[in-house]
Amino acid sequence: MTDTPARLLNLLSLLQTPREWPGSELSERLGVSPRTIRRDIDRLRDLGYPVEASRGAVGGYRLVAGAAMPPLLLDDEEAVAIAVGLRAGAGHAIEGVEEAAVRALAKLEQVLPSRLRHRVATLQHATIPLTRGDGATVAPSTLTTLAAAVTAHERVRFGYRAGDGTASKRQVEPYRLVSTGHRWYLVAYDLEREDWRTFRVDRVTEPFATAARFTPRELPTGDAAELLSHTASRAQPEHDLDVTFAAPARFVTARLPAHLAPTPTGEDTCRLRARSADSVEWLALRLALVDCEFTVHGPDALAGYVAALAGRLTRSVPAAP
Repeated sequence: MTDTPARLLNLLSLLQTPREWPGSELSERLGVSPRTIRRDIDRLRDLGYPVEASRGAVGGYRLVAGAAMPPLLLDDEEAVAIAVGLRAGAGHAIEGVEEAAVRALAKLEQVLPSRLRHRVATLQHATIPLTRGDGATVAPSTLTTLAAAVTAHERVRFGYRAGDGTASKRQVEPYRLVSTGHRWYLVAYDLEREDWRTFRVDRVTEPFATAARFTPRELPTGDAAELLSHTASRAQPEHDLDVTFAAPARFVTARLPAHLAPTPTGEDTCRLRARSADSVEWLALRLALVDCEFTVHGPDALAGYVAALAGRLTRSVPAAP
C-alpha cells in the first residue's frame, strides 16, 4: 500500500481495536516493511495519537489513553450504534449529558454516508423509547438542525405552536439550546418581533436552516440559562410544592422527573418540597402517575385541581350494577 494517508487510516483503524499488534503482523496486514510501520507510528504520534510500544519477542503496538481525545475511526456498525444511541438520548432530555449528546450527534450525522443515515432512521422509527411520561419528547432531527444552526450562526425558519395552541411562523437567529432536565428550549432572537424569545423545542416544527449567516447579538442577561429562567418566571408563576407519599423515596423518585426529587421521611414514606414553574395541571397528572397514595399540602391551587380531577375521574366511571 503506497498511499500514505490511506495506509495511516488503515493502521489507525487496526490500532483502535483493544489489543496489541506485533509490528510483523501490521507489516503483513498493510503490505509494507517494518521500517515503514515504525515511521507511520511516529506520524500518528505527531498527530496526537498516543501509541505505546512494548519491547521483546511478543512486543508490539497499541493505542492507549492520552491527555486528549483523538479522532476515532468507526466502521459502519459502530457508527450506526452510536448514532442510534445519541438520538435516543438527545430526544429525551437526559440530565447531565443532554447538550453533549446533541453536539456529538450533530457532528456524527454531518459525516454519515446516506446508506448509514437510512439505517439509523429505520432503526429509530422501528423502536419506541420508554419514557417517564413528561411529554418532553423531541425529534432528534429537530435538535441536530437547531444545534448546527447555533454553531454555524445561521438563521432558521420554523413553525411554532404556543401554549394556547396558536400556530405561527418564525425566523430567528438561534443563540443556544438549553435543557432543563425534562425539556429542551431554544434561546433565539426573533427577527419579526425584534426581541429575544425562548421556544420549547417540542413545539417547533419543520426547522429549516436558511444559509443566511449572522453575527451573534449580545444577550440582555448573563447567559442563555439565565434568560430562560427569567422568561419562565414571567410567563408562569412558580409553585412551592409540598407533597407526602405513602411509598419509599426510591419508588417515587423513579416515577417523577429529575427536578422533582423527594426525601425519605421513613422506610415507606417520603416528602417532596420543591419550587416548580410547571403548571398545576401537569403537576397533578405527574403525581397521579406515581401510582401510590399521596397528600398535597400545598399549594392550594394544586390541591384544588387534584380534588377536581379526582371528581371528574370518579364520575367518568359508571356505577357498578
